[in-house]
Amino acid sequence: MANFDKAYKKLKLIEGGYSNNTYDPGQETFKGISRKYHSNWIGWNLIDKFKSKYPKTFTSYIESNFLLNTFAENFYKIVYWNYFCLDEIKNQDLAHELFESSVNIGKSETTKFLQKSLNLLNRDQTLYADISEDGKFGPNTKNKLFKCLKNKKDAKYLFNLLNIFQGHKYIQIGNERYIRGWLKRIKIKKK
Repeated sequence: MANFDKAYKKLKLIEGGYSNNTYDPGQETFKGISRKYHSNWIGWNLIDKFKSKYPKTFTSYIESNFLLNTFAENFYKIVYWNYFCLDEIKNQDLAHELFESSVNIGKSETTKFLQKSLNLLNRDQTLYADISEDGKFGPNTKNKLFKCLKNKKDAKYLFNLLNIFQGHKYIQIGNERYIRGWLKRIKIKKK
């Protein structure tokens, strides 16, 4: 089964630590968790305490704070990993792709990419009836995902399609400031 710890280790390298970049749509972030989009995350209370107590050096305290890092890890496991039931998927690369993509572009958008990809791989509905591309990961989408993963070639094609859709999304956004970093997230399997 896919391993959250392995996927989270990779994600931490991509997302980095604390940032408060005015050009970033997420604005203030910690390990990729945006205060703008996740203002109720429990870790913000702790970060604010460190900012108040150590205004000039708080980042050195928060980067190594065990409790804050545990809050971040639990957030990602509950909000993103569990959403796609990734503990049930045997393919680590695909689990990581769904996880990483949903963190960066959102669960709904990633689910739409998954649904479109599953429909494209459906061989004109000979494997199953096409699914609604509604951006909701429900039992029907999950069932079709597991059917697709039974075929190793289709699992590779699914992985590649998800990355193609993600790359296309970045092109549509057209943000020259972030495109190089975003493209580091795109992987294509040749074999």
